[in-house]
Amino acid sequence: MINSTEAIKLVIFDCDGVLVDSEVIATRVQVRLGAELGWPVTEAEVIERFIGRSQASIEELLVGQVGPEKTAIWWKRFEELHAEAVDAGLTPVDGLPEALAALTVPTCVASSGSHEKMRHTLGRTGLYDHFAGRIFSATEVERGKPAPDLFLHAARTMGVHPSACLVVEDSRPGVEAARAAGMRSLGYAGGLTPAERLVGPGTCVFDDMRRLPELIAGGGRE
Repeated sequence: MINSTEAIKLVIFDCDGVLVDSEVIATRVQVRLGAELGWPVTEAEVIERFIGRSQASIEELLVGQVGPEKTAIWWKRFEELHAEAVDAGLTPVDGLPEALAALTVPTCVASSGSHEKMRHTLGRTGLYDHFAGRIFSATEVERGKPAPDLFLHAARTMGVHPSACLVVEDSRPGVEAARAAGMRSLGYAGGLTPAERLVGPGTCVFDDMRRLPELIAGGGRE
């Protein structure tokens, strides 16, 4: 049961698509690799099956489609192409820096990405120092999103009860993980994921990061 009345004591941010505008890059790279390695996927299919999930779950999916050898090639190429594109011009999500500057509640990051990847993307956009020491990766838990493990791990480490946490997510697995953890969530629909995929119990869907401070002040409710 999600408590919608308790004061927010911790805001847990996803990284890709919430803090940094990297989902467009990742989607473009996955479509390219699918065409090269024998599993043609559309942008819509990447959003449906890849976004918000951990590397381990994506690799499991790839093994089932192209086999282990091509999966190893796929992931190596993904990391190379993604890093190149990040260096070429990754930016924070529109309105995010202004929103962070206005927040007074404690924050942290909990992402399906690895710590190495977050050091790169958050560092490239000047956001790493803002969250340093409060960054959590799915590599630290047994199950990635949509399981609640990562968000529960972040809350426990930060010393906050799940009912007092608010998650900011942009993917369906992410908002499902927040619900499973008993946390309220804000579903950001200003990126690639359609708003209807984020709708559900305890989730307020929005499309402008500049609204973040007011939504958090309102306890994650409209």
